Amino acid sequence: MARRSRRQSRASELNAWPGYVDALSTLLMVIIFVLLVFVLGQAFLSVALNKRQQVLDQLQREVAHLSQMLSLEQGHNRSLEQSVATLQKEHAADEATEASLTAQVSQQAAERDSARHQADDLNNQLAQLSAQLAAVSTALEISQNEVHDRDRKIDNLGMELNVALARKVEQLQRYRSEFFGRLRDVLKDTKGIQVVGDRFVFQSEVLFPVGSADLSPEGVQQIKVLGRTLKQVAQQIPPSVPWILRVDGHADRLPIHTAFPSNWELSSARAITVVKMLIADGIDPHHLAATGFADFQPLDKGTTPEAFARNRRIEFRLTDR
Repeated sequence: MARRSRRQSRASELNAWPGYVDALSTLLMVIIFVLLVFVLGQAFLSVALNKRQQVLDQLQREVAHLSQMLSLEQGHNRSLEQSVATLQKEHAADEATEASLTAQVSQQAAERDSARHQADDLNNQLAQLSAQLAAVSTALEISQNEVHDRDRKIDNLGMELNVALARKVEQLQRYRSEFFGRLRDVLKDTKGIQVVGDRFVFQSEVLFPVGSADLSPEGVQQIKVLGRTLKQVAQQIPPSVPWILRVDGHADRLPIHTAFPSNWELSSARAITVVKMLIADGIDPHHLAATGFADFQPLDKGTTPEAFARNRRIEFRLTDR
């Protein structure tokens, strides 16, 4: 019984295999047919696409040609527009020239008429000016007489001014003489001080140490004596007399080896130191001035130590402003 069932099972398996083979064959044929259709479709599609690409390339060439023709036509149009604009400008310029010439002709006609009227007016004015000239001539004679009178007055005023100036100078000279006279009496026994013309001269060694702009104790005393004498004389000078005491610093031409860069700074610093001392002693700074001359105003042009010593000095000069 079992053998029969096995045989039946094998028989049924053998009977099913041809069916599988037929199904597979059919499926293979279907796949081959589909592939064949796909290949043929691809071929037809490729041919169609090539034709379309050729048509598209031809259209692009035509478009490029048309674009080139359009560019040429636009350039020609622009050239024509420029020509038209130039012609319009020339026409406008011609019209403006014509209008200008017309205006000039009209203006010349108006100017001619105006010139005629002006000529008539000028003739009338000339007659009036002739009458005025006669009146001016009469007035000029009167004015000349007045000018002569004024000139005489001016001459008189000038003479009076010169006399007044001479009086002021004479007054200042008198006070200068008094100032120097008093200083001479007070400082007559001091070595290194002398009167040279209108100047009172102190040798630098009397007031300052060598190469320094600081007053020595003896120099402080000398400047105090000078300040007291100046205050006494200044009390006698009227306010109307303009005066000033000029303090001049001088140096020799030897190079210096101190804190000062040159003799300019040294001579100026010494003069300023003296002026500050006088101000501290009560002298009005409006009547004081400090100047430095370095070594360019020597009293002695020699090259000896004595000549150099003479040139190192402080000068006091009472003068007008």
